[in-house]
Amino acid sequence: MSHDFKMADDTKNVLALLNGLAKRTYYGESEITDDFLKQEIFPDLSDDDFAGLLSKCSSLIKSMVSADMDLNQSEAFLTSQMKKPEGGITENQANAFRKFWKIHKNKIHEAVISHSTWNNTLKQVSWRIDIQSQARHIDQINAPTAIMELQLGPKTSNSQKTEVVRFEMDETRLGSVLQTMQDIENEVNKYCQQ
Repeated sequence: MSHDFKMADDTKNVLALLNGLAKRTYYGESEITDDFLKQEIFPDLSDDDFAGLLSKCSSLIKSMVSADMDLNQSEAFLTSQMKKPEGGITENQANAFRKFWKIHKNKIHEAVISHSTWNNTLKQVSWRIDIQSQARHIDQINAPTAIMELQLGPKTSNSQKTEVVRFEMDETRLGSVLQTMQDIENEVNKYCQQ
């Protein structure tokens, strides 16, 4: 095993590379270039070996992100990558990916959501049940009413500017909304099982 290969198999160095790729790809730190990563982390690795390692790491991160893998799925995925006869990863590289994914999974997920959202987002939902004590028609008095409040705001979480939407639903309308939500859940589940 050459010194160059040992360096590419070092868990700490591979983890540093993965962190750099995440910062550049998902956190918007565009000043992190391939040359910078090579000079800082793998200065003794040949250009071809570094390009291969970079390509492999980028591809595996992209697969993990696009599937939004949980920790069990990522473990199965990395195990399958270690079993590949050619182009697979080593145990040390898999360890780097495990540590990386445990640290970055949620942050990358939030970054991807943020990059793909261009309108306001739902920040908070609250509700309460009221009994009507005044109404135009006598049959509406003492009828339970669901009062919904939706808080909408810009996609950036640090913004304080929000808009509040309030509306009421009677028992019939609430039942209809709940049935529609159940229908949507059933459809999603149907497609997830295929």
